[in-house]
Amino acid sequence: MGLPIRNINDLQDEIARLKDLKDEQGAVLKQRFNSPTAILASIYSLFSGSSGSDGATKSSIFDQDFVGLLSRILLPFTLNKTLFRNSGFIVKALVGLVSQKASRFINEESVTNLWDKAKSIFAHFTGKKDDESPAHKGVPAFSETF
Repeated sequence: MGLPIRNINDLQDEIARLKDLKDEQGAVLKQRFNSPTAILASIYSLFSGSSGSDGATKSSIFDQDFVGLLSRILLPFTLNKTLFRNSGFIVKALVGLVSQKASRFINEESVTNLWDKAKSIFAHFTGKKDDESPAHKGVPAFSETF
């Protein structure tokens, strides 16, 4: 749309140009998704990492560790069966979407760190010392000042 539209003839010409452009792009898209190779490529892109428009690679479903994969399934299932038991379809779908996004932040390292913190808190209250200090695991020890 390089030229400004000044009268009805310019408007009709622009409408005709846009209709032709729409038909042309529709034919190209139809041809692209008509072949079995295109269907297989779209399925393959779901499971493998693909590069985005900015050149950054997007992670696929299976690029996570075991805990991350397990949380993608168990987190929405557990929430929908316990906390949102009597909720409607829309609420359960939203819980599924949000928990899928949240499961990207759950990995083995975060679960291990949470478990170590919980163990140290219970050990602090019971007075028992842990056999293996965090310094032996490669994790720097934190100070006990609260």
